[in-house]
Amino acid sequence: MKERFRQSMAWLHTWSGLVVGWVLFFVFVTGTAGYFNSEITRWMQPELPLHQPRLQDNGKLVMAAMDRLQEVAPTAEFWSITLPHRSQAFRRWEDFSISWETMPREGHEHGVFGSEVLDPGNGEGVNAIDARDTGGGGALYVMHYALHYMDAELAFKLVGVCTMIMLVSLVSGIITHKKIFKDFFTFRPGKGQRSWLDAHNVMGVMALPFFLMITYSGLVFFGITYMPAGIAAIYGTDDKSTERYFDDLFGDHSHKAITRPTASVPDMIAKAEAAWGQDQVRSVFIQHDAGEEPQVDIGRVRGGQVRVFDAEIMRFHAHTGEPLSLDPPDGLTLRTDETLRALHEGRFAGPWLRWLYFIAGLLGCGMIGTGLVLWTVKRRKNHEATGGHCDLHPFWGLRLVEALNVATIAGLPAGVAAYFWANRLLPVEMADRANWEMHFLFLIWGEALIYAFFRCSDLKGCRKAWVELLWLAAAAFALLPLINALTTDKHLLNTVAAGDWVLAGFDLTMLALGLAFGYMAIKVKRIWLKKAAQEAQTNNAALAGEAA
Repeated sequence: MKERFRQSMAWLHTWSGLVVGWVLFFVFVTGTAGYFNSEITRWMQPELPLHQPRLQDNGKLVMAAMDRLQEVAPTAEFWSITLPHRSQAFRRWEDFSISWETMPREGHEHGVFGSEVLDPGNGEGVNAIDARDTGGGGALYVMHYALHYMDAELAFKLVGVCTMIMLVSLVSGIITHKKIFKDFFTFRPGKGQRSWLDAHNVMGVMALPFFLMITYSGLVFFGITYMPAGIAAIYGTDDKSTERYFDDLFGDHSHKAITRPTASVPDMIAKAEAAWGQDQVRSVFIQHDAGEEPQVDIGRVRGGQVRVFDAEIMRFHAHTGEPLSLDPPDGLTLRTDETLRALHEGRFAGPWLRWLYFIAGLLGCGMIGTGLVLWTVKRRKNHEATGGHCDLHPFWGLRLVEALNVATIAGLPAGVAAYFWANRLLPVEMADRANWEMHFLFLIWGEALIYAFFRCSDLKGCRKAWVELLWLAAAAFALLPLINALTTDKHLLNTVAAGDWVLAGFDLTMLALGLAFGYMAIKVKRIWLKKAAQEAQTNNAALAGEAA
């Protein structure tokens, strides 16, 4: 009974993984890139200056910001001041800036939102640097749940179904492997199908907790889309149901027009820095909720906790400077939801933990890729055993899967590299430039699929397609630092000398990816040359036996 159940789970694991494998590979590639989306965007806008950290007096900066806010928005619903700091939540450097929202006109729910970047030297507004139009890393990140060229809600549901099937595949895979932890230490190279299975098992077990977490939390992330019944039961299904849900979730307050605080805001900042440490204040938020005291919230730099957007704040009375009590903490349900979302996005992670997320994401790509290849290796072996030899023509399903595997596992990364190439080579003033960057990604991926389908008319051609597309991906990534040096002044020599490791790290990562794909191309070619030699030797021996 147990063996029959395990065999059923093995069948479920195999086919659930195959049906959605290519979509999941796309989701993992783009989602893994999303852990460095801000750094990618920074590289894709080379017009921005190199980061030069400097000493700052937050008290003076806040006074200059309030002077500017008094000029541009003397009566507003809120004033917000962002002090220069490194934001762990948004994974980027936040400049000195202000924002505000005017009081809404009669009959309107919201006023007009405004913002400015300020010069820390004089507190005056500065013109934003005219950086090139680009989708940046954000476009890659969004694609891992919204896909592309399709309706967003349909994409959410499609990715949700694929994610649920992945969870099924993970659980059935755990049940299938009786000695799952032994598999972690077992890899037998050069053994054909056995080697692919070992690689699949090793990569699956190495980051198994991550895969379970990322899959389940991904379903929770879009609970309203994937599991709407609970929301509908409480808030209804009419056009205003979502609005009621978010009002209940985040609160719905009416506000009075604020006035400039008469208490010393620099003193409030000094108290916060005394409690949190130097350079730990990120923002000042001034607001007056109806029926409550006018308040000044001093926000701490986000980081050091999983729910990174729950950063600590100190609240003061805007005119007396007296400390005020904070809002009650969120309920357990909301905190659980926010924790799962935070674990999925990894925004709480520092540099080293973020690299661990990135490596786990790459292992996910490897696990899915080896699983897809294993399916074709096993079927090809069965095909050859029945006398089909290496001709794939009678087996269109096998040929299609082979082509999809080659195009997705080797061609999609080449398409991502093409996205970065387009950023450097397309004219800066080109209309609809950001969309054309993305078009290049899908053009290269689509061409790889067409190429692989025609190449995979037989086994020999399919093997060549693997090697050729892996070399294409290797060259596309490895040459990016050179293209960068030829088209901008933000090349490795300058970025390393300036200590800008965001830009330097991108170029170095592209070189590493190029080397990795080059190694895979060499390894695959050697394995298949050896396999071809063995097949030729076997055929020659068979012919010699017939002749005798």
